[in-house]
Amino acid sequence: MLVLASASPRRREILARFIREFEVIPSNASEECSIENPAEYALELARRKAREVHDRVGGTVIGADTVVSIEGHILGKPGSREEAFEMLRLLSGRVHRVTTGYCIIHEGREISGVAVTEVKFRELDDGLIRAYIDTGEPMDKAGAYGIQGKAGLFIEWIRGDYYNVVGFPIEIIWKLRELGFDVFMGPSR
Repeated sequence: MLVLASASPRRREILARFIREFEVIPSNASEECSIENPAEYALELARRKAREVHDRVGGTVIGADTVVSIEGHILGKPGSREEAFEMLRLLSGRVHRVTTGYCIIHEGREISGVAVTEVKFRELDDGLIRAYIDTGEPMDKAGAYGIQGKAGLFIEWIRGDYYNVVGFPIEIIWKLRELGFDVFMGPSR
C-alpha cells in the first residue's frame, strides 16, 4: 500500500499523474517548528508527517512539506489579506526559492531529500496584487501564491523543477520508481 501523508489537492493530483493506486491519509503531526533554515525546516516537517502516518497505518508512506523563502526568510501561508499583500509585495521583481522536503518510509527505512527551485517574479503593482488576493487563491499557499493558478502570470522564469513549486517534486516519483513502483501503472508487486 502506498500512502500520501498530505491533505494537499495539488500533491494528490501530481502523484495521480504517475501512480494509479494510492491512499491519501493526512498527517496529524505538529507543524510547529523553530528551525529557521528553509531546507532543514521543510525536511523536518516532511519527516514528521511521514512518520506519524506510517505509525498509524504502515505501508510505504510519502510525507512532504514545501516552503517559500526569500533571503533565507521563510514565508508561510498568509494569515490575512494584509499578510498576503506584504508577501507578494516582497516577492515582486525578485528571485525567491521554493524548497520541498520529502520523506518516503519504505520497508523499514527512510529515504529523504530536499528539492529547491528558484523563481523570479515580475514587477507587480499594488492593484494587480490586490486583484489576485481578491480571487482567494493565495490564502492557503506558502508564499501567498500558486504557480499552477492565476499567479502563473507573475512568473518571469524558474530554474529547477516546476512540480516542486506546485509542492511535489518529480524527484519523489523517481525515488518511488527506484523502490519498485511502476510509475505509470501502480505498484509492481
